[in-house]
Amino acid sequence: MVDTSVNLCGITLQNPVIPASGTFGFGLEMAEFYDLNVLGAIAIKGTTVAPRLGNPSPRIAECTQGLLNSIGLQNPGAEQVVKEEIPNLRMHFRQPIIGNICGFSVDDYRECCRIVAPNVDLVELNISCPNVHNGGMAFGTTERGAAEVVTAVRDVCDRPLFVKLSPNVTDIVSIAKTCENAGADGLTLINTLLGMRIDIRRRVPVLAQKMGGFSGPAVFPVALRMVYQVHKVCSLPIIGCGGVQSAEDVIEMMMAGATAVQVGSENLRNPYACPDIIKHLPERMKQLKINNLNQIIGIIE
Repeated sequence: MVDTSVNLCGITLQNPVIPASGTFGFGLEMAEFYDLNVLGAIAIKGTTVAPRLGNPSPRIAECTQGLLNSIGLQNPGAEQVVKEEIPNLRMHFRQPIIGNICGFSVDDYRECCRIVAPNVDLVELNISCPNVHNGGMAFGTTERGAAEVVTAVRDVCDRPLFVKLSPNVTDIVSIAKTCENAGADGLTLINTLLGMRIDIRRRVPVLAQKMGGFSGPAVFPVALRMVYQVHKVCSLPIIGCGGVQSAEDVIEMMMAGATAVQVGSENLRNPYACPDIIKHLPERMKQLKINNLNQIIGIIE
């Protein structure tokens, strides 16, 4: 019998597999496909203080081994999320819920966290969204911006605080260390890379916003490298994210330094991606003679 459980800041997950924010809605959309309670946790859709309609269409573009998205944080707003979305999910889901907090100013982040944090088990501070202007990724691309937001949110957050980092930087390690020093309890990496597609017949960008977040299997080696680099210098637990689509990918991420792993765009291609990975994980562990996943976290020198 193998042990697939992991621990994030005192919160036990029965397995390390978590649907990534933005690829799973608020959870219940997927309940018709399978019992959500097989999951380790759920990271709900990115939430802002005020409701948002998101970016204009088209906001999805296909790519080789991935996709571009420019959704733009479409959500009903923090008050509605805590009034309806989270309680509705709690009725069907007994595992931990991760709230993904977004904003356009330090005060936005702080207020959104104040509203959402008491209603979730863990907060994921999204300072890395590439699909909105004047916020999101702007804070996550400098040490100063990251420190400012983390410090402000830490003051109102009584839940474990994970910071979701952007890969669209020169040195993700320095920003990770800054978040650690500012009071973060953990890190999620990576968010999407910034990409673009052009319709050569119409001679215009495919996305209405021209550029969007690139995700999918093609980004896995980049995400893995960044998890490895950050784990080597930070003592915080890491949730690895980026191109994960199999049990082998989960194990690889954990060997690089992740304690848990998020599955993102693969959910959009295959609604059963997470339960499939969870089903095959114990089998693959046995084949690799891994009795306990905690034994392999960050074992690569």
